[in-house]
Amino acid sequence: MLAVLPERATAHAVLPWLEGDLDRPDAGTGWPLLAAPIPAGFPAPTDDAVERRLCLDDHLIRNPESTFLVRVSGDALAGAGIHDGDLLVMDRATPPLAGNVVLAIMDGASVLARLSRDAQGRLRVHAAGTELNRPLDDTITMAGVARWVIHRLWPGRVSS
Repeated sequence: MLAVLPERATAHAVLPWLEGDLDRPDAGTGWPLLAAPIPAGFPAPTDDAVERRLCLDDHLIRNPESTFLVRVSGDALAGAGIHDGDLLVMDRATPPLAGNVVLAIMDGASVLARLSRDAQGRLRVHAAGTELNRPLDDTITMAGVARWVIHRLWPGRVSS
């Protein structure tokens, strides 16, 4: 279903979305996704047509029964675009691969770490900003693979 905002593509046409003048969608119907990407950095005419309604659960969660959220503490994974206060959408059903950010449980403690491969092709757990860099073995439990990061853009940290 396509819908069209009442105005042509201008900041004025997008403002109702930003100011909350439009009703919040019912559960399961999703949020309006504008059909045309909005340019970053260089103003250009855009179209205000709605491509479809996007349900964030459907978009972000592949395996609902094995998905959970974690809040990040610290900036050790800033190089991966993950910052203090971010939410990670974690999936227990996704197999961990080299390059993934995972929630690893080892020695009774939890840590967000990146997986890599050593010269022999074995997976290694590396927690950025620490000396932790060890082979993946039976003493390490992979509690989930990070699939999405939800990053807050305005200042301040939320408590939820």
